[in-house]
Amino acid sequence: MTNTMPGTVAKDTSMSKTNNGGWKNDNPRIEYEKLNSAKVYYPDTMLHTFHRAPFIQPWYRNLGNLGGPVNNLLFTPEDRVGPTLGYHVYDVYRYNIDSLHFYNTRRPYSSFSYLLGSKLEQTASLSHTQNIRPNWNVFVEYRKTNSRGFFNSQRSNNDNACVTSNYKSPDKRYLLYVGAVYNKEQTDENGGVVKEQQMDFDSTQYGDRRVLHTAYMDNTYSPQLTRSPVMNTLRDFTFLLQHSYQWGRTDTTYNADSTQYTAVLVPRFSISHKLALSTEKHTYKDLAPDSLRYVSLFERQFTNGGVYKPGIDSVLTRQKWFWVDNQFLLNGYIGKEGKQMAFRAGFGTRYDRFMSDPVSVLIPDTVVRYGIGKDRADMVNNYLAGEIKKEALQPGEWEYGANTKFFITGPQAGSFMLNALIGKQLKNNLGSFAAGFSQRLNTPPYSYTTYANIYTKITLDMDKESVTTLFATLESPRLRLSAGYRNHVINNFIFVSEQGMPDQYSGTFSISQVWVRKVFKAGFFYLDNELVLQQVPGNAPVNVPPVMGRHQLSYERRLFKNRLVLAAGIEGRYNTAYKPASYNALLNKFSYQDTKTVSNTPEVALFLSFRVKKFRAFIMGDNLQEIFSRNAFIYTGSPVLNYENKGVNYIPVYAAPDALIRFGFTWVLAN
Repeated sequence: MTNTMPGTVAKDTSMSKTNNGGWKNDNPRIEYEKLNSAKVYYPDTMLHTFHRAPFIQPWYRNLGNLGGPVNNLLFTPEDRVGPTLGYHVYDVYRYNIDSLHFYNTRRPYSSFSYLLGSKLEQTASLSHTQNIRPNWNVFVEYRKTNSRGFFNSQRSNNDNACVTSNYKSPDKRYLLYVGAVYNKEQTDENGGVVKEQQMDFDSTQYGDRRVLHTAYMDNTYSPQLTRSPVMNTLRDFTFLLQHSYQWGRTDTTYNADSTQYTAVLVPRFSISHKLALSTEKHTYKDLAPDSLRYVSLFERQFTNGGVYKPGIDSVLTRQKWFWVDNQFLLNGYIGKEGKQMAFRAGFGTRYDRFMSDPVSVLIPDTVVRYGIGKDRADMVNNYLAGEIKKEALQPGEWEYGANTKFFITGPQAGSFMLNALIGKQLKNNLGSFAAGFSQRLNTPPYSYTTYANIYTKITLDMDKESVTTLFATLESPRLRLSAGYRNHVINNFIFVSEQGMPDQYSGTFSISQVWVRKVFKAGFFYLDNELVLQQVPGNAPVNVPPVMGRHQLSYERRLFKNRLVLAAGIEGRYNTAYKPASYNALLNKFSYQDTKTVSNTPEVALFLSFRVKKFRAFIMGDNLQEIFSRNAFIYTGSPVLNYENKGVNYIPVYAAPDALIRFGFTWVLAN
């Protein structure tokens, strides 16, 4: 069994890779590329990690419910340059316009995946791709994620879809890439578990987690406590069009019997145009607001007193972002076919509009009065862009590259990003190594500087944030080994404070990270070990565990003349004691906290996976440690003041779900 290391290409072992340019009646082949790259990738058909829970690999952790907000325990600064809205707790579920796959296949190819878990945890996805012509492909994918969760009022409901198409003219001179993504993530917020139950999860009276009191539970809104009056929703739609025309030396190649030919172009110069536009909307809604819930943001006495009453007080915060990015590049190429170095230079214009609605606004008059309006900010920025890149497409080749974007006019003037990398693909399947750095200087996201509803409007001034990263990685499929080092140096770090307000750390701090993964093999047994070490200065407002690990012991082999592939085993995941982040449902962001420490029992799972031709399935028992030792909590929530008017304050906690059974499968159909 081939074991794929993190970052390597997982090859499709069940399909032919040959390509002679025709529509012959042979085995189906499917491959894809990514935007602005000549590397070819294949779908993953492996079983080794097929069973692992989706969306939280390798080091992510949700609030205890699939589809809800997710935080990365491996500290990773936001990869951005230019204006942003700033909501990222749903990023692992969203399709990203810059990471879309552009396919090429001989036959129509479809894939259906389904996952079912306890408490109505479900994920279903359907994708289809086919070449309308040998040089024109269309791909579409839709995914639905829904889960009620083990606790009261934490329902998640996500929809994600993407469409791509790529076209190459018969003479290979004109290239067209089109893509579109739609994402909708909706979470019912329960605020976390409160009162004395959080101190005794092992008690038999709390065997059913639904009897635990949560901060935002309201049986007048939902008598079954399956829905919450507090909700966060994020929607976005993005469209991309990139096309180019190339000049260079052309040639033709023929097949064995000279009945078909293929045009070959070695480009020397091209002009490319990229147009992207997007709209994004974030909505926070509280239909049963409690005045004490919002003391960090504004003061307001609500007539309903924290109980749901239709048509009475509510809190609505809605922020919208619309942008258009128009870019032109001149491209040159040096070198032989398949070993070319590309260099690009050009300029772009970007228009951004941010809007908050509704907003409390002062009405100019002799009497101080307030009304309801909109807060709107429009900006136009111009930037320069450039890139040099040489990809390693064959073993033994070096790869190197650098790219930059620098804003020269507009409110973003001075913001920039710079990336550089050098590496090599080693021969004899020894793997690859790479090293590089990146640097970014960014203005704060809009949601960190503006908060508004009909009761208040808060604006904050923040300096630009600087992030510098150095890294080195080594990956060897042959040795079943991967390792890496990364160091982040951050100045003017932007975060959400313990007080529940956006804040900025004015100093400079660094975070060093080392990770290693090694797979040992003895006969049909595999021992997969992953370990991460993180070093963070004690005064930095960052919550990450210093040590994280995952170990998997599995039995994997082929049976019945290779018709059946089987994998079964046990897996454990753990981290050392640390102060976890806090989740702020009012801002839909994770925040810093320095009060509670968590030291959880290692998470344990048993699994059985198999593959027959193009059908893969698994069944697993997950979070089995919950049977013997309840995890106290995994995150904290925003403080609850004067809970139930008893004069007592609580810090709610988000606990791990109970032990559960998961079943899933993926079925590929190739006509």
